[in-house]
Amino acid sequence: MTKKYQRALYWFSHDLRLNDNAALTIAQQQCERLAYCYVIDRQALTRGRYGMPSLGKHRLRFIMQSLAELKQQLAEAGHQLIVLNGEPLEELSALISQYSLDAVFGARTAGIYEQRRWQQLAKRFPYLSFQQIDNSTLFAEQQLPCSTNELPASFSQFRKLVEPLSDSLPSKQLYNPNFNHKTLVINKHHQLPQLPEPSGALVEGGELAAAQHLQQYFSSSAPARYKQTRNALEGFDQSTKLSAWLAAGNLSPQQVVNRVRDYEQQYEANDSTYWILFELLWRDYFFWYLIRHQHKVFSFKGLSDKRPKTSFYPGRFKQWCEGNTPYPLVNACMKQLNETGYLSNRSRQIVASCLINELGIDWRYGAAYFEQQLIDYDVASNWCNWQYIAGVGADPRGGRQFNLQKQTSQFDPEGEFIARWRGDKTSVLDHNDAADWPVVNN
Repeated sequence: MTKKYQRALYWFSHDLRLNDNAALTIAQQQCERLAYCYVIDRQALTRGRYGMPSLGKHRLRFIMQSLAELKQQLAEAGHQLIVLNGEPLEELSALISQYSLDAVFGARTAGIYEQRRWQQLAKRFPYLSFQQIDNSTLFAEQQLPCSTNELPASFSQFRKLVEPLSDSLPSKQLYNPNFNHKTLVINKHHQLPQLPEPSGALVEGGELAAAQHLQQYFSSSAPARYKQTRNALEGFDQSTKLSAWLAAGNLSPQQVVNRVRDYEQQYEANDSTYWILFELLWRDYFFWYLIRHQHKVFSFKGLSDKRPKTSFYPGRFKQWCEGNTPYPLVNACMKQLNETGYLSNRSRQIVASCLINELGIDWRYGAAYFEQQLIDYDVASNWCNWQYIAGVGADPRGGRQFNLQKQTSQFDPEGEFIARWRGDKTSVLDHNDAADWPVVNN
């Protein structure tokens, strides 16, 4: 193939891998000289939504591990990865101007801020080619059975449309990296954030770690019982534990589908193996849901006509964040999140329901705290799931409220989880009551 561009840049974002990276493959095919770059958003470390840093220590460590591995992989192929720390728009503008680039490639992202940066960059340099390619979903936009403007209002409707088209999601040929191009040497380095101290994280970042876990998981009996065990509050093999690698892009959803299909042919196909694919379809749906609804995904009333009957109580929110509420199961879940950066699917629903329904707090503060703390934070999945629980998003039944006593009896009947994470150290809400109100003499 004739190279169309002489000097181009590939901007890594949520696709920190070489294999099965459609955007990267296209860039490699079309460019004579190609530079590789990643920008750590400095502002994400200091401030984000609702006054909280959006990038916490657990996810930062995971990303830094992923970048170190990616840098080594590129070096072994004779190329360099430039990792910068700053405001992405300014850092990339400087690179484009200094090195006379004629094209910028990257993976398509659903986030509003990420899309806005890409558009602003293209506006600053109208003479350059800017190409964003779908590489983090199972279906590219042109493969969807409808336009994003006509995206179904519920996941069930979406699933009915896409499953027949994919023949139940068959295995597909993966994209392989091709380094048949010259490197564009860039002499620019930044002082990077200090790697956080080792934490209780369950997994480490990087494409090789993702591939190793994928191999181990699908060489076990765990996939055949996934549907029965996925709601367990803890236990490493109770769920796939693939979410962090998918969120950082160390792994593509198609790679997971291929392993599921191989497993079904070699061992068995049942409701559990199907449910893994089912969860990937949810992930796709939320990605396109965010593309479709944009700012409404982050607004208080979301897609609803009514505003939720919640507010913001700083004291209550602090108690929830610290795991210091009157609810032992919620406390245990929050302490697990703070120490490890991970929560099971059921735990996320439980603590979200508590924040909204028991504590009466604006759901967006909980979503922002998850954004900061979760090692597997994904903008679409996180914010759309919170809307789902709050009843202002893709939920035809109008929200979810979990009975905390029933959840405790069902998922922690012996109290082992609560004891392990010190959830039984409870505190009452609202330390001030009417008797403590100051008396003002008129």
